[in-house]
Amino acid sequence: WNRCRVVAGLRSAARAQVETISPGDGRTFPKCSQTCVLHYTGMLEDGKKFDYSRDRNKPFKFMLGKQEVIRGWEKGVAQMSVGQRAKLTISPDYAYGATGHRGIIPPHATLVFDAELLKLE
Repeated sequence: WNRCRVVAGLRSAARAQVETISPGDGRTFPKCSQTCVLHYTGMLEDGKKFDYSRDRNKPFKFMLGKQEVIRGWEKGVAQMSVGQRAKLTISPDYAYGATGHRGIIPPHATLVFDAELLKLE
């Protein structure tokens, strides 16, 4: 099972919907094993914030294809180009599923992220 190939092949996955807020360069997309550097605000569907990098003024980094983040981020961020700001809507099965996450994310929660892909490393 090649995680990187799966991520690359799922650019149109319905479970990680990407809606552009402001466009990026339209040509520089993350590749497997690249480090993605983002600012984000994570919210529940009702708008309640549960996590954010912008307020901490410290971008979040993860390596694409290494299962460091939820599947919805793997699939959603792979569709973004550098500089793009997007609303990522992630279904529970691509987030924390039936278990939720440590009292922060309830079970079966759809998550919404305002994410901006700042750069790739």
